[in-house]
Amino acid sequence: MPAPTIAIFDSGVGGLTVARAVVDKLPGAHIRYLGDTARLPYGTKSAKTVVRYALQAAGLLLREPADALVVACNTASSCALPALQERYDMPVIGVVEPGAARAVEASRTGSVGVIGTERTVASRAYHDAIGAIDPAITVHGQATPLLVGLAEEGWFDGPVTEAALRTYLGEWLGDDQRRGIDTIVLGCTHYPALKGAIGPVVDELLGRPVTLVDSAATIAQTLHQRFGDVPGHGRIELLATDELSRFARVGGRFFDLDNAHMEVVELLP
Repeated sequence: MPAPTIAIFDSGVGGLTVARAVVDKLPGAHIRYLGDTARLPYGTKSAKTVVRYALQAAGLLLREPADALVVACNTASSCALPALQERYDMPVIGVVEPGAARAVEASRTGSVGVIGTERTVASRAYHDAIGAIDPAITVHGQATPLLVGLAEEGWFDGPVTEAALRTYLGEWLGDDQRRGIDTIVLGCTHYPALKGAIGPVVDELLGRPVTLVDSAATIAQTLHQRFGDVPGHGRIELLATDELSRFARVGGRFFDLDNAHMEVVELLP
């Protein structure tokens, strides 16, 4: 059986965390990744606009055959997944359901936090997905949109990132209703790149360790269950809709760019 081609898109570089997890689990798979860097962030756009952007991104990626489409963007997953699944006769995998399932599995107190973009939090997609699995779990959402820009700049830690985290999370986690949170879903694929900064701040604010959940490993496991072991070394295509300097700088943390094809592409309206 030939190695599968996995098409992946995100609003920017954040979905590279998902692409990296897929490569780690299926090293021989061919990865075709699109970061819509010209139009990020998606999280401040209307749901209608996000659906349009997602359909355009998928349309470009799937001009060439692929075996699965991964929507490595929480905002697009929460708004556009049904439209994508209706259009394409292939596995279309979003990040919300895998993240929700992992959060339910991890939580012991029945109190889960979700941090993400304004659109993802407002959509209550994680509230619904977690509630569908275990209605007894209480879900608390907090929009943290500035973290997207920090990840895009490669500011994964440092005083500016820590200050943003303390501003967003200090009062939120200090409220008595949220003191019981023991699991926090990183509800944006940019955020796992900041995990090294998020974890210590959250643990300090709550005075105890908290489990941080991202969907990357769960998505990779889902693809492994579908395609089985895929040994070897697959090709890596990294596509962006804006100039490549920032994309290359951050992408180099996840892939050997000397062995990846990089290209600027244009999404037609």
